[in-house]
Amino acid sequence: MIQLGRTQQLKIDSLQPHGAYLVDAGAELSPLPAAYDGIDLEVKAERILLPTNQLEGEQVGDLVQVFVYLDSEDRPIATKQMPKAELGLTALLTVKQVNRNGAFLDWGLPKDLLLPYREQTRPVGEGDSVLVAVYIDKSVRPCATMKLYPYLRTDSTHKKDDRVTGRVYEVSDNFGAFVAVDDCYSALVPKKDLFYPLSPMQEIEARVAGVLPDGKLTLSLREKAYAQMDGDATLILSALRSAGGFLPYHDKSSAEAIKARFSLGKNAFKRAIGHLYRERLITIEDDGIRLVDR
Repeated sequence: MIQLGRTQQLKIDSLQPHGAYLVDAGAELSPLPAAYDGIDLEVKAERILLPTNQLEGEQVGDLVQVFVYLDSEDRPIATKQMPKAELGLTALLTVKQVNRNGAFLDWGLPKDLLLPYREQTRPVGEGDSVLVAVYIDKSVRPCATMKLYPYLRTDSTHKKDDRVTGRVYEVSDNFGAFVAVDDCYSALVPKKDLFYPLSPMQEIEARVAGVLPDGKLTLSLREKAYAQMDGDATLILSALRSAGGFLPYHDKSSAEAIKARFSLGKNAFKRAIGHLYRERLITIEDDGIRLVDR
C-alpha cells in the first residue's frame, strides 16, 4: 500500500504529459513507533502523481524512491525531494512563520509543515529551531508536534557508561528532564540527578546510567563515582578557599543544603570530603569542614 508521510519505493504505472502515475510496488517499509498504531496511513487512491519536473528519463515499470505528502489542495502527491522529517523520525526544523493556526516549519518541501498551537510545549517564533516529530491529524494531514515522548525511538545501540549527546525537550517537576539522545532516542535524566537546572532545547552531554527493559535510556550528568570524585573534591576545595577556609557543611548536613550549595548529591559530597580528609587537606569538625593550614 502507499502510505502518507513516508519515503517509499513505488512503481511507474503510466507516463502522462503532466507526470508519472505511481502504484504500490510491494516494498516493505520500516516499522513505526507504537504511537502510530491504529492510525490509517494508507492513501486511498490506487495511484498517485509524480510531476513531470521530478522525472529524469524513467520509463513505465521503473521503481522510484519518493516521499508521499499532500499538495496545496490536500491531494496525495509524490516527490523525489526528501523532506527533513517524516513519520517515525524526529528532526530539528526552523519556524518560517507564525499565524492564528500555529507555526509553519521548513521541512524541505514546497508546502510548509504545520505545528499547531496545541502541539507546542512552549511558544515559538519565526527563526526558532524546534525539535519535532511528524504525526497525522484528524484531517489526515501530516503535522508536527513538540510532544515527542511517544514518538522517540527505543532501539539505540548505546549501552551503560557510554557518553552521549542529546537535546532536552521537556522538564518535569515530578520526573526530571526528558532528553532526545542523538535527537531521536528516548531518555531521561531523573529528578534526583538534576544537580543544576536544564531547560527545553538545551543541548547536553551525559553518561548512560542504564538501559531500561523497554529500550529507553536513563542518563546521568555526572561521571561514575570514582572518576567524578577528584572533580568534586576540587570544587569543594575551591569553595573552601573562597569562603576563607571554613564551610558549615559536613556528612550530617541535609541533602537539600548540600545540593543547593555545591550542586552535588549527598553521597558524592561525602565521598569527596572523605577523599580530602584522607589526603589531609581538610579536617571534618562538628560544625563543618576546614582547610588544613600548610
